[in-house]
Amino acid sequence: MAMHGMRGLSVFISDIRNCQNKEQERLRVDKELGNVRTRFKNEKGLTPYEKKKYVWKMLYIYMLGYDVDFGHMEAVSLISAPKYPEKQVGYIVTSSLLNENHDFLRLAINTVRNDIIGRNETFQCLALTMVGNIGGREFAESLAPDVQKLLLSSSCRPLVRKKAALCLLRLFRKNPDVVNVDGWADRMAQLLDERDLGVLTSSVSLLVALVSNNHEAYWTCLPKCVKILERLARNQDVPQEYTYYGIPSPWLQVKTMRALQYFPTIEDPNTRRTLFEVLQRILMGTDVVKNVNKNNASHAVLFEALALVMHLDAEKEMMSQCVALLGKFIAVREPNIRYLGLENMTRMLMVADVQEIIKRHQAQIITSLKDPDISIRRRALDLLYGMCDVTNAKDIVEELLQYLNSADFAMREELSLKAAILAEKFAPDLSWYVDVILQLIDKAGDFISDDIWFRVVHFVTNNDDLQPYAAAKAKEYLDKPAVHEKMVKVSAYILGEYSHLLAQRPGCSPKEIFSILHEKLPTVSTTTIPILLSAYAKILMHTQPPDQALQNQIWAIFSKYESCIEAEIQQRAVEYFALCQKGAALMDVFAEMPKFPERQSSLIRKAEDVELDTAEQSAIKLRAQQQTSNALVVADQYPANGAPPPAPIGPLSLVKVPSMSSTEDHNSTDRASSQENGTLSKVDQQPPSADLLSDILGPLAIEGPPGSTVQSEHNANSGLEGGLDAVDGSAIVPVEVEETNTVQPIGNIAERFHALCLKDSGVLYEDPYIQIGIKAEWRAHHGRLVLFLGNKNTAPVISVQALILPPAHLKMELSLVPDTIPPRAQVQCPLEVVNLRPSRDVAVLDFSYKFGANMVNVKLRIPAVLNKFFQPISVSAEEFFPQWRSLSGPPLKLQEVVRGVRPMPLPEMTNLLNSFRIMICPGLDPNPNNLVASTTFYSESTHAILCLVRNIFCSSYLGLLL
Repeated sequence: MAMHGMRGLSVFISDIRNCQNKEQERLRVDKELGNVRTRFKNEKGLTPYEKKKYVWKMLYIYMLGYDVDFGHMEAVSLISAPKYPEKQVGYIVTSSLLNENHDFLRLAINTVRNDIIGRNETFQCLALTMVGNIGGREFAESLAPDVQKLLLSSSCRPLVRKKAALCLLRLFRKNPDVVNVDGWADRMAQLLDERDLGVLTSSVSLLVALVSNNHEAYWTCLPKCVKILERLARNQDVPQEYTYYGIPSPWLQVKTMRALQYFPTIEDPNTRRTLFEVLQRILMGTDVVKNVNKNNASHAVLFEALALVMHLDAEKEMMSQCVALLGKFIAVREPNIRYLGLENMTRMLMVADVQEIIKRHQAQIITSLKDPDISIRRRALDLLYGMCDVTNAKDIVEELLQYLNSADFAMREELSLKAAILAEKFAPDLSWYVDVILQLIDKAGDFISDDIWFRVVHFVTNNDDLQPYAAAKAKEYLDKPAVHEKMVKVSAYILGEYSHLLAQRPGCSPKEIFSILHEKLPTVSTTTIPILLSAYAKILMHTQPPDQALQNQIWAIFSKYESCIEAEIQQRAVEYFALCQKGAALMDVFAEMPKFPERQSSLIRKAEDVELDTAEQSAIKLRAQQQTSNALVVADQYPANGAPPPAPIGPLSLVKVPSMSSTEDHNSTDRASSQENGTLSKVDQQPPSADLLSDILGPLAIEGPPGSTVQSEHNANSGLEGGLDAVDGSAIVPVEVEETNTVQPIGNIAERFHALCLKDSGVLYEDPYIQIGIKAEWRAHHGRLVLFLGNKNTAPVISVQALILPPAHLKMELSLVPDTIPPRAQVQCPLEVVNLRPSRDVAVLDFSYKFGANMVNVKLRIPAVLNKFFQPISVSAEEFFPQWRSLSGPPLKLQEVVRGVRPMPLPEMTNLLNSFRIMICPGLDPNPNNLVASTTFYSESTHAILCLVRNIFCSSYLGLLL
């Protein structure tokens, strides 16, 4: 700012600085504003110098935080001044005081346009800078063609062109229609050949915005972006002024890699190879140094490279290298680098097959829980939560319990919730789960929600074998001198219901159990007393033979609380006292609590609701490729429509399968839901195939609306392709309303479906506007899928509708799908699945949305296929062969001879069976060329069915043991 000779402005600034307090400053500002307002009323008498001086004063006052609600016209009028000093003041003050919707800006559009198309480069730069900061839709409509000409002009200096690129970026964001896609694709590619790095950086910023809106039109820019990265990685033709601490233009590298992430794939092998070489160079050349500025720049490039590696689904070797590099970062002393390492390692969990590599750094991640910086501790907790599965759950949960003793109070609630969820999802057995939750309540009772101890009650009530153990543990905690009130609640319930199971143990007589509970009565609040009263009544009922002294003592307590002011306590006391006097009828009234119905876990639902706050975190926390435990039943939350959803997972094993409460007959419900979706059509069954897995997974029928028929294609090829062809047939069912969709999908939809038949996470469907991903967890005859609906563009996707068309053998419930998906956002839609009986039919997702003028409607098969309800199990030779020989023949024992297909090596056959959740049992058959395998199939009607498989040379047998 050139303010030489403005003595009045200098004096005013000096007066402001000399003010002793805020009040003096306010009085001086009010005085000056009054003076400026008076002078502006007589504008004709103002010289350009005076007008410029007073406008500068207005800007200074505005920068101090005071409202300036006049003088805007004077500032705008300076834009049209013929001389640079006045024009500079006009542009600067207008950019600062006004926003894009101010009415006075319309008066300056013609003047700004004249400066842009003029020959004076200084005026061009001033105009482009102002439009790039506050230009709105009207500026976009009026100035976009002129700005484009400046950007493409070879006669303009690079300084003007790079400002024009940033100005056009602003105008495009305000009105995307100003950039004609058809005409700009080649021009954009031409701009990426620019040698000046300033113009190139601005052009790549523009490209990022363009490809985020429509990447299909800019495929020609992809190889150019790779060449830019190659040029920078090799430090070729990079001026010294664009080298930052030895790193060639890190800003341009970051922007270029971000632009590449908007392209779904790189199909050209040469371009892909070149890009991976560049990424390999970045990964190999990044290390931690002492210079903070160099670290910041190199890590910005590195972390964008990591994001690109994940996006491109690189080879496992490169993924391992990325994780190893992040492992170095989380071990350094610099806290900022440790934080970034933990955060990016958490993002790596989104990639399949990387979780096992991340587990190698588990010890260092646990060490980060003890870091002095709370932000690092939070990231370490998130990463441990994300990387947990059945193999390391016990170690991680025990570490979290140990850390709970010293954790900050700000973290204890989140820590307790995550430990409870991990214990529930991955418990090796229910007794361990009870131990964990009781420890949580004991160590952090103030931070434990009621939902957590409700779950313990749920599991103990539904599992008879667990009840004596839980009662003994509850008594053990109550024996402590200081017990949290939540521990009293859960212990009172468990001991009231099941203390009679401990009656033969020392110190566990009804009188002693009552004394332990009654000691806690004076210390608890009015919300716990009703639970204690219920426990007293239950203990009295279980006391056989009756103890008159205990009875009198408990009756006295009931009598005492009959006049309590709390209605709940008073009602229980009155009713229990009256019931206790009914003698033999007491046994029926106080019978053991019935089993709880199986529902979705409220803890897991709560965690998902919290994770919905950010799409990124939700994608991280719902981990791919996780195999969950068979130990737990997930329960206790109703969906919005009030119907209890089916919930997964009861404790199941080969030896004992406890009964689970379930609806006896779902057929009528299934028929009703099917009729609502239209008359479902099925494919005629195919004759037996040469494919050895055709009896397991194919052919599958597609069910759809009236008139939609999908013919299941079958192939005699063996191996993985053969197994998948058993479920082939187009993954998109033809739509009757719209004969053709103008929007074409990206990638092969049938291949995506086949891949999801063998794994639990991946992309089900993708087009230029939306991506549908699936993550699933399967336990016994229950499944829980989450549909990830991601909007890939900067405009909202509207009229979103999703309808599940279930076959008769599946009970499915999809949560509410939002009508609109915001720009660049992702929403989650949980889908509950219950397998009612064996069948090879497939459910269909009828999905439609509108983007701009395009209305898209597709029907996609959901990978809830037969093998998802397999649970691998290992059997010994003593168990296998007697049961195998006991199977007489069809339908329990099926045999098929495969001829005329490619020979399959034993390792390939092993991998094929493992991918379908069938466990190989090595060493059972004396013939080494034979494969013996087993699994368990679950459905609600059949419960657990042991399935035995024996493969002899070119023959395969499938046996089912009911």
